[in-house]
Amino acid sequence: MNLRDDLQLIYDWIPEGSRVLDLGCGDGELLSALVTHKKCSGYGIEINTDSVIAAMARGVNVIQADLERGLEEFCDHSFDVIVLSQTIQSMQNTEMILRGLMRVADQAIVSFPNFGYWRNRLQLTLGGHMPVSERMPYHWYNTPNIHWCTLKDFDLLCAKNKIRIRERAVMAGNKRIDRFQNLLGSLAFYRVG
Repeated sequence: MNLRDDLQLIYDWIPEGSRVLDLGCGDGELLSALVTHKKCSGYGIEINTDSVIAAMARGVNVIQADLERGLEEFCDHSFDVIVLSQTIQSMQNTEMILRGLMRVADQAIVSFPNFGYWRNRLQLTLGGHMPVSERMPYHWYNTPNIHWCTLKDFDLLCAKNKIRIRERAVMAGNKRIDRFQNLLGSLAFYRVG
């Protein structure tokens, strides 16, 4: 099994045999690995047709749907874990989605690009333009990312919505960052519930 570094971290946090809902599952790489190697079950939700086809080719149960409508079709606590990997920053109704995660699953794993990362700050401050990087490869005019946040911003949003943060990890490239996470980390991972 050879997952991307960010997906490997999420994979490691999910217990064997879990019922998993992967929101914005892309090509189904993570869910396929969870089903194959950890005996998990579950579904992916994806809006992009090419990604849905790719996920289906991996044998992933995938539903083509728009997350902006929320998770009302799912019953309370119908999953053990919900994954929202690098998707929350592109959602219009962030708080509604977060509350839905907490209703539908016992815990959620949320990851997002950290706008507080030093290279992003440098591009904005010294370069005079919105950041473009490996984790944020779009320009301001064609980005799907509509909500930029830092670790502190997400901490405050969780506190406002009474969502408990169980664990946080931060990466820069393929390396975990333990100190000065909001400054040195380009990608944040939260396990909440």
